[in-house]
Amino acid sequence: MTRGIFSLATLLFAVLFVSTSCTTETVTIDSSLPNGTLTVAKTGTLVAENGTPTAGTVELGADEDNVNFLRFGDDFTTELATGTVSVYFSTSETFTADPGNGNPDLMLVGAVQGNGEQFFKLDSTVPSNFTHVILWCNTASIPFGNGQLQ
Repeated sequence: MTRGIFSLATLLFAVLFVSTSCTTETVTIDSSLPNGTLTVAKTGTLVAENGTPTAGTVELGADEDNVNFLRFGDDFTTELATGTVSVYFSTSETFTADPGNGNPDLMLVGAVQGNGEQFFKLDSTVPSNFTHVILWCNTASIPFGNGQLQ
């Protein structure tokens, strides 16, 4: 009887040891975030337009894998109740749409996801003629703010 309890205890210990020692931790890598440190090349401060609460810092830089990102800082805020707010690079502080011909003076980055820090992964290096970031409200067709990158 003692031998049976001992064998049962040994078997239970072995199962517990094997099941706990073979566990693996799943690590999720978010490719929309910079890998390591973001080395900032240009920064700017957003200026509100059309009575919005737009404010905050923007940074353009590359991560440790040399992937380019536009970063909105923790202090970023804008109006979000009106619909989609798009982010553009521009050659000036003025949003000048030219839907019929496209516009070499604007480059769409993406849509604002909320207030606070957020990253926009860029497909390539931003050409030097793009000197500003513009927040454009698609619903109202008005700018919510802009910031010069220096």
